[in-house]
Amino acid sequence: MSGEEPQPDRELRVSKIRDGTVIDHIAAGQALNVLAILGIDGSGGETVSVGMNVPSDRLGRKDIVKVEGRELSQEEVDVLSLIAPAASINIVRGFEVVEKSRVERPEVVTGVLSCPNANCISTQGEPVESRFDVLDDGVRCAYCDTIVREDIAELIEV
Repeated sequence: MSGEEPQPDRELRVSKIRDGTVIDHIAAGQALNVLAILGIDGSGGETVSVGMNVPSDRLGRKDIVKVEGRELSQEEVDVLSLIAPAASINIVRGFEVVEKSRVERPEVVTGVLSCPNANCISTQGEPVESRFDVLDDGVRCAYCDTIVREDIAELIEV
């Protein structure tokens, strides 16, 4: 032994997927919320690879999620944009990236978040679907104007 510490390997070693979606550049610590948005809890049989707090030139640290055999819907991407606004979506077919895009925040999200205001009409059992206007720094309930800037992932209806 030379007494030298081994240099940490900066290469991320996660196997390639044949077909599916790679969600890259997720803010560090948000991968489990991404899985929740996608309804993935391990019981559906999907093969999922998750990298958390891996080095990133752009973000410092990031999370990565790879889901085999599934391409995301636009609605799923819209919701992901609320908690991972810098994410990129890579569609993989036959081990090759065939489509690459950045998430774009929609102006409005409907039916995917629940209002934290217990007095809001959307939480009172009325036949209305939740609706939030997307702000630069959060979301605003279209019914009661409650603004949420933090912990948006906790409002996701799954």
